[in-house]
Amino acid sequence: MLSGRRLDLLDPSPLDIEIEDIAHGLARVARWNGQTRGPHIYSVAQHSLLVEAIAAHIVTAKTAAVAQWQLGVLLHDAAEYVIGDMISPFKTVMGGTYREVEARLMAAIHLRFGLPATLRADVRDLAKRADRQAAFLEATRLAGFDRTEALKFFGRPVALPQSVLSYLEPWSADQAKARFLARFQRVSAAPGPSRDDGTVATSD
Repeated sequence: MLSGRRLDLLDPSPLDIEIEDIAHGLARVARWNGQTRGPHIYSVAQHSLLVEAIAAHIVTAKTAAVAQWQLGVLLHDAAEYVIGDMISPFKTVMGGTYREVEARLMAAIHLRFGLPATLRADVRDLAKRADRQAAFLEATRLAGFDRTEALKFFGRPVALPQSVLSYLEPWSADQAKARFLARFQRVSAAPGPSRDDGTVATSD
């Protein structure tokens, strides 16, 4: 890693994980295998910010009561700073070996930043739901999918404000890194779950 850390893929240690390495790597890993519109790649760092912003609008009251759910969602793809963002069909071909390496990395990342090695089921479910919403938006606005095709793969999206949709304009790698780090610092320092307006978001 640029920090000088050496990470053992088979037995990753939380002590060898730095948020600067994660932000730097994710800002340079392309979503959709790079097959997106715009002057810049759509990075995993920017995707992670989009997913966390969407989650703030669909989180249930029960999950909102879980300390650091925002950090867990923000870091949902953090392992990709090491292993990259493989497209879903290829992950299926790779099978269990890929998933095992990913799970070990995610456990180490969680522990490094004060989260449980395995997140609570409702936090994982929130991250997955928000991730699918983000995938629908990215697919239709950036990756050339038509709406019918995207609905088939990702389901129907929820209504979102322009402040969230603005995350779909691809940023430079430097901007994505800086914004990811800034958001990480904010949510990791927060005493409890909240939105930027100071209120807890709930959904039906």
